[in-house]
Amino acid sequence: MSSFFTDDSAEAQAPALEGEASVPASGAPPQASGTDAGGLAAPSAGVTYAVNLVVIDPDDIARNRLLTQLGTDVSSFPQIDDLIPYLNGEPVVLVLGPSCAIDGSLNGVERVLHAHREVGSILIAEELTTNLLQQALRAGVKDVLASPADDTQIHEAIDRVAAGLATTPGSPGGDDPPFEGDGEIGQVITVFSTKGGAGKSVIASNLGVTLAQRSEKPVCLIDADLQFGDIAVMLKLSPQHTIVDAVSSLDRLDASLMQNLLVTHESSGLLILPAPLEPAFADQIGATEMIQIVEVLRRFCSHVIIDTPAYFNDVVLGMIEVSDEVLLVAGMDIPNIKNVKIGLQTLRLLNTPMEKLRLILNRANSKVKLDVTEVERTLQVSADILIPSDIVVPQSVNRGVPVVQSSPRSGVAKSLEELANFFAPVATSGRRKK
Repeated sequence: MSSFFTDDSAEAQAPALEGEASVPASGAPPQASGTDAGGLAAPSAGVTYAVNLVVIDPDDIARNRLLTQLGTDVSSFPQIDDLIPYLNGEPVVLVLGPSCAIDGSLNGVERVLHAHREVGSILIAEELTTNLLQQALRAGVKDVLASPADDTQIHEAIDRVAAGLATTPGSPGGDDPPFEGDGEIGQVITVFSTKGGAGKSVIASNLGVTLAQRSEKPVCLIDADLQFGDIAVMLKLSPQHTIVDAVSSLDRLDASLMQNLLVTHESSGLLILPAPLEPAFADQIGATEMIQIVEVLRRFCSHVIIDTPAYFNDVVLGMIEVSDEVLLVAGMDIPNIKNVKIGLQTLRLLNTPMEKLRLILNRANSKVKLDVTEVERTLQVSADILIPSDIVVPQSVNRGVPVVQSSPRSGVAKSLEELANFFAPVATSGRRKK
């Protein structure tokens, strides 16, 4: 893409000579040189992008090295503040050099990213540390690469950021209209278990797919297992954005921006907000941030389903508190039942209304010498749904196709459909509007 530094004046509208960058009407014109500090890079051979690319680094050598490596029509500035006068609404990807990670430049980057939705960024750092990742996350940086980064890594990172900017509301390439709320608040459903391997992610994803197929309004599934979430893998998705992006944009997060961060499960229409790709980001996401995200989603979704990790923390407790319904999933084995009993006791101590809890017994027909009635008596809670054990479940997970779609006539699928009836009965529901 040619230089985006243009102005509405007649002087700026004049066409640039071939091989030269257009000159802004105000301020000193940046020099068109691939190696000049603070200048607009002249076109050179190499990869081209459908987005404006800008290198930021106070160090001349580091900046010029990146300009040479990118090998395309790239602009550069020593400081982020030097770029601000030239932003005109067109999408821009910032490539922040190593010096930006150590000289306080991320504070300025944060201000620009929060003020300009059309701007995204990646950071190339000499050393990747947890502290640096935390700073980058807070600043809104989308990707952090270790220096020296190879060409493929940089190009892929730029493509990921550019793809998100291309669909930003108000920019070219946004094909889908933003979701609009009708004033009705959506139902929040948290799926929780006190023991790993109970099947909560399978239940959450299949419930989400079923409700999405029944609902006229969007249905969203949040993967709140922030360290080891599996929803994207289970649904065979390759998300460009995760919950980290939502948290970094909280001060400007609305339905339109949220639409850009969600990935769609094409066969059902279910919207997914995936877990972070790196466990290190989990520590930076707390209950307050998660509740804000849920509140934005429920303004335009009929249902917001939350898959959680198999332990209590502030995020899980926060999600349970704001939920209208909590599905407590238990497997049919003694350790599982023991943990569920402790979990129920904990929820009672926290004054969680028991009427919003629903007990889901998974693999309830397994020949494990555990009777359902005995389990209910032990937990002092009646089971709402019994899901049978069936080999179609691991088969569907390995294929990346929800069992309600891959084996709709199976006993598992029918149980999951019955679970969905609690929230969207078939007789009164429509189909998603495409």
